Amino acid sequence: MTEPPPRAAFSATANQMEIFDAYVEELTRQEAAKEKKGGKGGGGGGGGEGRKGKGEKTEEKRSGDIQSGEAEKVARAAKVMERMVNQNTYDDISQDFKYYEDAGDDYKEGRGTLLPLWRFRYDKARKMAVTALAWSPLYSDLFAVGHGSYDFNNQSGGGIICLHSLKNPSFPEFIFSTGCGVMCLDIHPEHPHLLAAGLYDGTVAVYNLILTERDQPVFRSTVDTGKHTDPVWQVCWQKNDMEGNINFYSVSADGRVVIWRLIKNELQWEDVVQVSLPGEMTEGVEGTRNNVISSGTCIGFNPFLEHLFLVGSESGHVYTCSKAYTKHFLNVTKNHHMAVHALRWNPFHQNVFASCGADWTVRIWDHTLSDPMFSYDLNSVVGDVAWSPFSSTVFAAVTADGKVHVFDLSVNKYESLCVQSVIQKKKTRLTHVAFNPVHPLLCVGDDRGTVLCLKLSPNLRKALREKNKTNESEKAKMEKLIQFVREPLLELQTSSGGKHPPPTPPAITT
Repeated sequence: MTEPPPRAAFSATANQMEIFDAYVEELTRQEAAKEKKGGKGGGGGGGGEGRKGKGEKTEEKRSGDIQSGEAEKVARAAKVMERMVNQNTYDDISQDFKYYEDAGDDYKEGRGTLLPLWRFRYDKARKMAVTALAWSPLYSDLFAVGHGSYDFNNQSGGGIICLHSLKNPSFPEFIFSTGCGVMCLDIHPEHPHLLAAGLYDGTVAVYNLILTERDQPVFRSTVDTGKHTDPVWQVCWQKNDMEGNINFYSVSADGRVVIWRLIKNELQWEDVVQVSLPGEMTEGVEGTRNNVISSGTCIGFNPFLEHLFLVGSESGHVYTCSKAYTKHFLNVTKNHHMAVHALRWNPFHQNVFASCGADWTVRIWDHTLSDPMFSYDLNSVVGDVAWSPFSSTVFAAVTADGKVHVFDLSVNKYESLCVQSVIQKKKTRLTHVAFNPVHPLLCVGDDRGTVLCLKLSPNLRKALREKNKTNESEKAKMEKLIQFVREPLLELQTSSGGKHPPPTPPAITT
C-alpha cells in the first residue's frame, strides 16, 4: 500500500583476528583521549586546576555532542515509529485513498463526488483561519499551511506556519511561530527547502527547512529594508534573475508590488509597480496631482511568458503588468465588482487565467480579450480558485458557505460537475483550495484552522487515467474551447465599439 523504500544487500565476515583488531583500535583511541586530556590538565603550579577544569569542559562538550547525535538518531527512529502507528490508526482512510472507487460514479453521467479523507489540525491553531496552502514541489505528501486571522480587529494571537505530511495526519512535521498573523505562503519550485511568507504587519520572511535551528527566518524585511506598511496578501517565487540571484515578488494592501532578492546574508528590495485606481487623482503637495492608491490583493505570473503578470485589487480591477515595463501597466480592466481574491494562470495554456472575488463569481479569461469567456455565480463569496494539474479544463473553487465547486469546461460549460458541502460546523467559511501535483487529491482550508483532504471521484479525473496524455493535447483541448467562444465575443466587442487590450510586449532578453 506504500512505496517501498530503497534496499541494498550487504554481507561481511567477522573472524577472531578482525574482532581482536577492532578491540586494539578502540583501546588505542581511548588511551590517546586520556593522554590528550592529561596534557591539557597537567603542567603543575597554580594554574593546574584551571587547566584541568578547561579539559573537563572540553570533555563535557564532546560528551554533549555525542548525546546530541544520539538524540537525533532516537528522534528519527521515533518519527518512523510514529508514522507506522498512524498508518495502523488511519488504515481505513489509507485504504480509501489508495484503492476505493465509488461504484455509483458509473451511473452518474457528468457528475462527481469528493471523498473526505484526512483532517489536519494543530491544537494551537484551532482558533486561527487557514490563510495559505502550498504543496511541496519535491515531496508529493508534504504541504505547508499558514495560520492567521482575517478579522482585522483581532490580530493579537500571532501566527503559525505548519508543514503537514499525508504520512502522519496527527501532528505537523515542522512548526514555525510568527509574531503576527500569516497571510500567504509559497515554496520555491527549484529549492523546496526555501519557504517565503507574508505577514499581517507587512513583513516578508524566508525560512530554511534544512537548518537545524528553524525557529527564526533566515531573511526578514524591516522598516529599513523596504517592509510593507500593510498586510502582505501574496508572495510568489520566480526564476533567478540575470545575475543568478534567488528572488520572489510580494503584493500588499499598501498598493506596492515589490521584488525581493536573496543576496548573501541580505534581503534586497526594489519597487516594481504601484497599484492605483485608473483615472482618479488626488491633490498633492504644492498643487501636484497624484494617483489614488488601490490596495493590491493578489498576483499571478504567467508560467509560459515569464515577463507577464497580473495584479488584483480591492476595487475589483485587474492590472496587466510586465517585468520589462516597470512603473506602468499594460492594461487595466474592471473584472469584478468587489475585491479580487485570486488570479490563477492555466498551467497548459499561456493566454487563459481564472479569477475569483467577493462578488460571488468565478471568471475564466483569455487575456487577449477584454471580456470573460465564462462567468459563474456561486451564490457566496469565493475565497480561492485553483486549476487542476492533470487537465487544462478542470478547476475548483471554494466559497464562504462551506462548499467546494469542481468544474470541467470540456464536459459542461454552464455548471459545475460537483457541488459538495464539506464543513462540520455551521458558519464555517472555506478560505483556500489546492490540488495535489501527483495524486487525485484536493486540500481545502477553513477559518477554524482545519485542512481537509478530499479525493476526486473518477468522473472528476478522467484525464488522469487516460494514457498518452501530453501538455500539447491538453493545450489543444483548451484552444478548441477558446475558439468556440472567441468569435461571438469579438463580434460583440465590434458591434459595441469595444477596445481590445494592447498586445503583449516582447519578453526580457539577456
